[in-house]
Amino acid sequence: MVQLSKGTWVLVADGKKALFLENVTDAHDPNLVVRRVEEQDNPPNRDQRSDRPGRMTDPGPGQRSALAEADWHRLEEARFAAHAAEILYRLAHRGVFDRLVLVAPPRTLGELRAHLHKEVAARVVAEIGKDLTNHPGDQLEKVLLAELAGA
Repeated sequence: MVQLSKGTWVLVADGKKALFLENVTDAHDPNLVVRRVEEQDNPPNRDQRSDRPGRMTDPGPGQRSALAEADWHRLEEARFAAHAAEILYRLAHRGVFDRLVLVAPPRTLGELRAHLHKEVAARVVAEIGKDLTNHPGDQLEKVLLAELAGA
């Protein structure tokens, strides 16, 4: 069972918001204090595209195929995860935290993992694949305790 001991940092993130929290009390009654908030405006893909997907000529008379359209919303989520991973690296390199819990939806968690520096990855003590960015602080602490107890 992983505990939220004093000094453990928690990153709660999704594709457009990241909360960097620190537990300032003990593991039995955690008090997560927000140390940093990062947000980006990432409208739905339909609002980010500028044109219809391109088309290309296929062999044969008058045949054309549509090209796949880029998912700009998902690309921005991936960039944001890389940005959060970079912040974690800077904090870890300065010795700000020794233990880290990552909390994010599965896709964002995968993006974070892909961008974590080995110095940060070595400090990860738990991962929770849920979107908790919009939970109030007291509920967030309860959900984290329940999730970590089951891990």
